[in-house]
Amino acid sequence: MMKTEKLEGAARTAALADLTAAGWEHDATRDAIAKTFRFKSFNAAFGWMTRVAIEAEKRNHHPEWRNVWNRVEVVLTTHSADGLTHLDVVLAEAMDRFAKD
Repeated sequence: MMKTEKLEGAARTAALADLTAAGWEHDATRDAIAKTFRFKSFNAAFGWMTRVAIEAEKRNHHPEWRNVWNRVEVVLTTHSADGLTHLDVVLAEAMDRFAKD
């Protein structure tokens, strides 16, 4: 089971540095991370969302997202922890990995 405590200190700083380098933005108001993914088509976007949905279900950690044609806007935060946790980082990394495939 993944940790659901809010990221703090050096772990938080390192995670945010890695995520922002990968194109994620930190929303300090919500203590969330956000990114917009763009694909070649609706099919490609929906296929990616399906892969992410399976991964999210395995981790029992689900994204806030919105899909319009080839674009998927994602926000990750852990509501039960009221902020950014290791679960968000792991799911963000999986999303980035799946988007490269």
